[in-house]
Amino acid sequence: MHRITGKAGGDSLIEMSPSDSFNDDLNGYHQHASSSTGSFQQGQSGSPLMPEVCLETCESLTTSLASLAPSNHSDSPRDHSLTLEQISALTGLSRKRALFLKCRSRIDKQQHSKDSVYFRDGVRRIDFVLSYVDDKDGERKQERRRVYEDNLVKVGLELETEDKSESEDGKTYFVKIHAPWEVLATYADVLKIKVPFKANDIPDNSEMPMSWLYTPFRLPEHIMHPEPDYFTAPFDKSKSDFFLIDNRETFFPPSTRNRIVFYILSRCSYIQDECIDKDKKGIKRLLNNGTYTAGFPLHDSRYWTKSRDVNCESERHNLHKHWARFFCFFKEQPLDLVRKYYGEKIGIYFAWLGFYTEMLLFAAIVGTICFIYGFLTYDNNEWSKEICSEEIGGNTVMCPLCDKKCGFWKLNSTCNSSWQSHLFDNVATVFFAIFMGIWVTLFLEFWKRRQARLEYEWDLVDFEEEQQQLQLRPEYEAKCTNRKLNRITQETECVLDRTATDLVGKMFLCWATVTLWISLIIACIMGVIAYRLAVYAAFASIMKDSPTNHLEVVGPYITPQLATSVTASCINFVIIMILNLMYERVAVWITDLEIPKTHLEYENKLTVKMFLFQFVNYYSSCFYVAFFKGKFVGYPGDYAYMFGWSKLRNEECDPGGCLIELTTQLVIVMTGKQVWGNIQEALVPWMMNWWGSRKTRSHPESLYSRWEQDHNLQGFGQLGLFYEYLEMVIQFGFITLFVASFPLAPLLALVNNIIEVRVDAWKLTTQFRRPVAAKAHSIGAWEEILNGMAVLSVVTNAFIVAFTSDMIPRLVYMYAYQPEGEMNMKGYINNSLSVFNISEIPLRNRPEEGENPPWFNSSITNCRYRDYRYPPGHEKQYSHTMQFWHILAAKLAFIIIMEHVVFLVKYFVAWLIPDVPSDVKARVKRERYLVQEYLHNYEVEKLKIQLSQHGSDECTCTPMIYPSLSKHEVLSECL
Repeated sequence: MHRITGKAGGDSLIEMSPSDSFNDDLNGYHQHASSSTGSFQQGQSGSPLMPEVCLETCESLTTSLASLAPSNHSDSPRDHSLTLEQISALTGLSRKRALFLKCRSRIDKQQHSKDSVYFRDGVRRIDFVLSYVDDKDGERKQERRRVYEDNLVKVGLELETEDKSESEDGKTYFVKIHAPWEVLATYADVLKIKVPFKANDIPDNSEMPMSWLYTPFRLPEHIMHPEPDYFTAPFDKSKSDFFLIDNRETFFPPSTRNRIVFYILSRCSYIQDECIDKDKKGIKRLLNNGTYTAGFPLHDSRYWTKSRDVNCESERHNLHKHWARFFCFFKEQPLDLVRKYYGEKIGIYFAWLGFYTEMLLFAAIVGTICFIYGFLTYDNNEWSKEICSEEIGGNTVMCPLCDKKCGFWKLNSTCNSSWQSHLFDNVATVFFAIFMGIWVTLFLEFWKRRQARLEYEWDLVDFEEEQQQLQLRPEYEAKCTNRKLNRITQETECVLDRTATDLVGKMFLCWATVTLWISLIIACIMGVIAYRLAVYAAFASIMKDSPTNHLEVVGPYITPQLATSVTASCINFVIIMILNLMYERVAVWITDLEIPKTHLEYENKLTVKMFLFQFVNYYSSCFYVAFFKGKFVGYPGDYAYMFGWSKLRNEECDPGGCLIELTTQLVIVMTGKQVWGNIQEALVPWMMNWWGSRKTRSHPESLYSRWEQDHNLQGFGQLGLFYEYLEMVIQFGFITLFVASFPLAPLLALVNNIIEVRVDAWKLTTQFRRPVAAKAHSIGAWEEILNGMAVLSVVTNAFIVAFTSDMIPRLVYMYAYQPEGEMNMKGYINNSLSVFNISEIPLRNRPEEGENPPWFNSSITNCRYRDYRYPPGHEKQYSHTMQFWHILAAKLAFIIIMEHVVFLVKYFVAWLIPDVPSDVKARVKRERYLVQEYLHNYEVEKLKIQLSQHGSDECTCTPMIYPSLSKHEVLSECL
């Protein structure tokens, strides 16, 4: 086995491992005429052959290159070269050897581009890169690295080290790792990676009618389907000729190669005697303790241009050109290429995000139609006409909305908010709420079908996620004190010594912390509510003589209610973002405190904590406006106060209703979060990369190595996709839980997601290192969260229509209390307002001197307020009328009927739509049948050949449970 260290443009020291057993044509050290690296053939002893005939050639090349070298390069200290005498003195080599090294150095520096994904020989592909720097605590780390890299060589990997003098900062070493065919074949067998064995012979009948209409939205065929469609089977090294292997070097795609290498890196030990402590292993622990600074697979090219190497696929460039640019927003996504380049886990996220965006289009169209309906029926709004008329609204004196600082006011001052409320509070609101309940079900059911198709197309049908995620976390291994026998592998594994007291204590501490932070959110929301109550009185006092009242266009819209609602929503949004940033660290801390065993368990625990917190953080203010504001007000003689003892009187809904305030709250929080999220996702990585690469922008491409370019990018962490899912699920809650108050919410989400797809693609392609490919057959725990929110959305929208909207009181009035018996809304405003005697208002509630408007005088004896109560003088004065109880009964009946109807339709649709398409079932069965048939025929033919060669009485075949590397250690699966 070869392990090369040294400088890219200088001497290459070659160490031969005694365990070298690979074919010479695989190690890539023989002479290639087309190689631009200038590598020379190696002898059997490992020392470079230096034929005399090469001396004249080297001398002439040295002289020619020196004369042809650009003058500006001679000023660079990196291009200064030593004389032959200096090289000979430093290395102890003869003049001939020194001349050879000098020749190699010049050839490498002038002709070889470092922007490559291959070793210096130009043959072996770089599958993974590790970087490190020497520091004060270097001896222990250096010993770990030496042992670790020696163990990597023992298991079959090939390493090549770039000296720190070749890096831009002069401090960073880069270890390049290549996995030869034997290693790839062995671990592909261990991991049961599916590979093609026969071309798919099932005809594709998925042609859509009038497909020419979709031509502008389609991408080129080689981008959409970079690989032919094959039937696949788990790889078996002992039956390698069974599979369609044309070229061993390209049989496994780069994503599979880096996944296999990462599997080995995660299980390789970094101590001399592994039997002493088997837990001291894995690249993740070495990254955590600073032995290595980074570990990543390489991008295959620069994103803005194709690689100069014809053997390089330049898939990153294709992804950027056809997927990551914003002007491709109307194009379909090349999901197969995304999956091939980044792996199934990232591919399934973009497939879900794209499908969610497509389904939002239908919800956005219906929501826009409902909004247009409200706009077109603007003039038919009878109750708004009554509010705005001088005869009714102008003569209706309303009771003060706050104590002391609020005076009496006329109903027609809320004219504009009443008209605005009608845009969202109309008959179409009920239809849209029911539609969204069904839309959510269709979205989830059709996604299951789409997911099932992707599982088949991406070879995930028999994939068990547990087998891939059961690798123990380094943090868990470090805490292990005991070992026990695993019933599956029959091997001992480390376990955490958890006593009952310790387990209960940590669980209590973790969930007490979560409860504390949720209580903090509720306290902040209560603070915002107190702000609303306190500031409303101030706005009412200030704005009565405000100069904005005289503005012709916006003056009538700037009211104390609007000012209070907008400022409170903005303050609430700022609080949400601050608490969000703080709690992210707290959630990670308390999850680490629990010490989950596996990465899957870690993600699930973190998901529950983060979503629970985010749910309360983002939705609590909307729940307050929707279900609490204006519901516990009391009446002028007996107002309700916050906490019962404070001087802050509970808020009332104006005659236009609280729905318009819920709309305002929803728009500010939802839009603000989306805009801020996109800016943060795009701007922060770009700024960090711009600052980190500022020293290398002027360097030629040939001197800026591929591994250094990727090293200067941001790392895509293990939880990178977690935050992407969380952002979209929170948005999903906004457009489902409160959509009855704002039919345009799906349209805003659609616009955001169209941008989101391209922003995520852009940052992943241009601003982040290439993530290690990982498999995932679904969106995981998020699917259950979406199902739960879908059920909850039916309940919340039913309550919004019943209690926040004025739909039910209007229908009850029109059908039961219209005095003329006609089916219209005339007289509704007068019917919905109760009467109170001004002289009975307590002194603490009366306006102060100078707060009442000029038109108010002592002749006005009564004021109106929003409620259904008996008037003064009645035997049941100020108690609820029978109409109030009729309306309450109608609201409860509506909630029950709507929920049952929507749930019935939901479950019927879910039953009607199968989770797996019929053609996918047929393809899965066909593939399983072919695997059995072809394997049977293969074994029969193999047996015939063996019998014919060795005779009928001899059998040399030995059963293999796991394939093994000759003279090399194979890392076992950690099950």
